[in-house]
Amino acid sequence: MNTKDPDPQPLGGAEIGALAHLYRGEMYRSKVWRTRLDATTNWAVVTVGIALSVSFARADASPLPLVLVGALLLVFLTFEARRYRFFDIWRVRVRVMETSFFGPILRHGRVDTSNGWPTALADDYTGLYYHISYAEALGRRLRRNYAPIFAVQLCAYVGKLLIHPTPLGSLAELFERAAIGPFGGEVVLAVCATFYGGLTAFALLSLRHQKAVGRAHRPHEHDDRMLKLTTTEIY
Repeated sequence: MNTKDPDPQPLGGAEIGALAHLYRGEMYRSKVWRTRLDATTNWAVVTVGIALSVSFARADASPLPLVLVGALLLVFLTFEARRYRFFDIWRVRVRVMETSFFGPILRHGRVDTSNGWPTALADDYTGLYYHISYAEALGRRLRRNYAPIFAVQLCAYVGKLLIHPTPLGSLAELFERAAIGPFGGEVVLAVCATFYGGLTAFALLSLRHQKAVGRAHRPHEHDDRMLKLTTTEIY
């Protein structure tokens, strides 16, 4: 039995129309998963706001909510990293069609399949592969979205210990304020330092192997042709 793929044939009008509809469908999938990503980030922002309101509501309020919300943010981050991997599947497909299908049409007025993009796209539909690792997805969402949220939470926790309800007077008082139940303040602060140090190290180390595509950047030349087109008068 011959399993060799047949020689590629030029795409006709029907095939080009089908690919245009396919592009619209993949763009819609990408938009749906983008919305799911934004929803998780919104949950994280709301929970931090609630923790801030509870911890600073009264003079005798405990800083415990600000500690617990850090663990909750980590849970949201893991959820969002998983969703980001699915979002990247649809985004890669959209990007392939933009660069290999629409790009040659706009540049040369014809479809070019010489780089094998139809076969690669067909294989991706058959197998449904992740294109980035879970660690990369986790690092990207941490750097781009959750780092500022964690920073706000950390600043609020430190502020609660240092100035609320009164300015801190001594190191012993700091440990007393940071204590949580049977755990002394030294232990709690050491765990917090380890937690945030680990997050920072992971965010930096995950920068080494970046495979995500479709990221916007400034043009290499100083002359931005797209910006010029937006200011060109049409008669």
